[in-house]
This record gives sequence, C-alpha cells and structure tokens, in this order.
Amino acid sequence: MSVAAPRVGFSTDDAPDPATIATCVHCGLCLNECPTYRVLRLEMDSPRGRIQLTKAVSDGHMSLTSPTFLKHTFRCLDCRACETACPSGVKYGEIIEDVRAQTVQAGLLPKARRIADLVLRHVFTRPQALRLLGQGLRLYQRSGLQWLVRRSRLLHALAPPLARLDEMSPPMSASFLQASDLRFVPAEGERRYRVAFLTGCIMSLSLADAHRASLRVLARAGCDVHIPEHQQCCGALHVHGGARETARDLARRNIDAFAADAYDAIIVNSAGCGSTLKEYGHLLAGDPVYGDRARAFVAKVRDFSEFLAEIEAPAGSAAVEREVIYQDACHLVHAQGISQQPRDLIGAIPGVTLVETANPTICCGAAGLYSATDTEVSLQILDEKLDAIEATGARTIVSGNPGCILHLRTGARRRGLDLQVMHLAEFLDSANAAE
Repeated sequence: MSVAAPRVGFSTDDAPDPATIATCVHCGLCLNECPTYRVLRLEMDSPRGRIQLTKAVSDGHMSLTSPTFLKHTFRCLDCRACETACPSGVKYGEIIEDVRAQTVQAGLLPKARRIADLVLRHVFTRPQALRLLGQGLRLYQRSGLQWLVRRSRLLHALAPPLARLDEMSPPMSASFLQASDLRFVPAEGERRYRVAFLTGCIMSLSLADAHRASLRVLARAGCDVHIPEHQQCCGALHVHGGARETARDLARRNIDAFAADAYDAIIVNSAGCGSTLKEYGHLLAGDPVYGDRARAFVAKVRDFSEFLAEIEAPAGSAAVEREVIYQDACHLVHAQGISQQPRDLIGAIPGVTLVETANPTICCGAAGLYSATDTEVSLQILDEKLDAIEATGARTIVSGNPGCILHLRTGARRRGLDLQVMHLAEFLDSANAAE
C-alpha cells in the first residue's frame, strides 16, 4: 500500500499573504491583459488561475512541490499588466514574487531557473565578475566565432538549449560604461540639479551607448550627474526569480552607495531597475537599520522620463521627420504608472508623429531572463507584438527598458524586419544632436 507524500506548505518567511490572495474576486478582467493567457489560453496560465493555485497551497490543499504549481507559477512573466486591469487592486506582483521566494527557500527551482539563479547570485552581485563575463561574450561575438557557430548550426544539433541561449544573448557594447569607467558628468551651462545615476548590470555592458546618451541629455538639462563608485546591480532579476535575500543585500549596498540625501534625484533609465528601486521600502520593511533609509532612498528615485518631465526639460528644436512607436515597458506602465511622460517627450520633438500599436501595453515577452528560461512562450508573445508593429508601417521603436529593446531587436532580426529599436535617451539625444 503506497503512502502519499506529505504536502509541503509555505514557510513563515516571505509567504504570500492570505489577505492579499483573498482580494482576488475571480472576475476575469485580467485574462485578456495576461500575455501567457493570450497565447496559451489556459486558466492556470492566467493571473486568476495562478492565484487559485497559490491559495490551494496556502490552504494546505496542494503541495508546494506540485509540478503543476511550479510549472504555471514560473510561466508567469511578472509583467503586472493584471494589476493595471484589476478593479480590486490585487497586488499580484507581490503574490507571485512571494511564491518564487518560497520555491527558492525550499530548493524547488526548475532546472533552467537554477542555472540562472547561480549566475545571478555569483556573477551579478560582483561587478568585476560581470564585466569579465561581458568581455568574454564580446570577444565571442566580435571575433567571428559566434557567426561561425550560428552558420554551422552545430549547437542546434548538439545542444538545442544552448543554441536558443546563444540566439537570445544580448550583443555586448564596443565599450562598457560602469561606475568604474566614469564618475561624473558636469551640467552644460548653469547647474540646476545634482543627481545620481544608476548604471545597473545589463545596460552597462550591452546598452552602454544608451547610458552615454542619458548622461548627455541630463547634462543639457542642467544636471550635474554623479555615478556612485560602489553601486551594485539593483536586484530586480533576483526579486523576480525568488532570490530575495540576495536582493536585500544588494539593496542595502546601493542605499549605502547612493547617500540619497546628497542628491535631488536618483535617475534610472531602465524600467525594471526603477521599479525594484522604488520597492526597496517594501523589500527592507522589517530591517531595523535600513527600513527608514530605504524609504528615504525610494523618495528620490525617478525614471529617466519621469524626471525630465518633472523638470520640464526642453526638447530638441531640430525637426525629425519620422513615425515613431513608443513601446510601453511593463515595469514602467504597470509597476510605476509611467506612460504619458515618455510620449510627451517624444511628441515635443518637431516633425515626429507618434504612432500607437494595437494593445500597446501588452508585454513584448522579454521579462528579464524569461526569454532565456522560457524561450518558446516568450517568442510567441513577441510575435503578437511584432505583428502589431508591422501593421503600423512605422520603422522606429523607442522604449525605456533594456529587455524590451534587446528582445525587439532579436525579433526584428529573426523576421528580417528593417526596424530601428532604440532607447528613449538615444532618440532624445539624436534630436538634440541634429540641431
């Protein structure tokens, strides 16, 4: 006679709050806003379905070790589109991130996520190790070796998962821009503001030109820009993947590095990073040393577009005759409520025509490491986004998040589309440079 394995429930540390779970009234208004539900049409791959799974574990009716529970909760992109659609104000992001923290504590991460977790813990927490990894990837890409590997299709034959990872890997910048490379950029003309700038992890290696453009735009707006030496990765990828203690350590180190009271604002040009920085108060809520400091830090954090709109930074006066699509990054529009500011900045440039796609706030499928860990679903979601872009006829796509930019560039390359995908800062900088 077989004996059923005991059910494993949530631990007391960072468990999903039953009161938050109970705010979901199962109305279903989130369904069509959920990228995975749109492409898979499965109830358990919707926010409502995942909340039901979480409730089942919380109530003791399902085990945390259940393959069904793990499969569907990790198939979520954590894009938070459901939060924008929800009439009950369900904090879905908190629920899903608590769930993932529980799986990390219990050692239940899926295989692909375990590999990502090791890299996040041991490379992304060490700026020099991350830089070394970036240098190695840049050599692989620029030496012609990547071209040979792709053309031979050897990886596709021997190790399809590695082939997919290679295809989704971001191209490295010709020169990086971390805090060790540049510490200060003075304001052009009269100094109006003293700000700090986050270089982050992926952008400093793969979108360093967007960083340089951001610094130029801020300097033109009258900002002395400081790049604190000891800053770290923001911890966004760690929070989304469930490595919450690592994220807390990174948060403490960033709070120490930035000394918020010394700046008018802390500027972030990555949507995912900004969202996490603004949630440091929640992340460190129970910390007796850093709790109050985290709240003071959060009060200074501003997205790049948010800050420029607040200070009414002037747009470039040279005409740019171009149709432009603004791609809403999920962790700007849904997590931070920032959507109109970047559109206003783009639209203020003479000659620009802003074009909206169908369902503009649907995720592109990047979602941090999701495109590497869940590539097939990610590409299905991306196809819907690319179809909407192609339907407009516009060829310039502007976004405020590295994941969106890199994922859309990958999609355009796969389809053979002639699209220019760029960061908001690069577009604003190019408009000023044209004067």
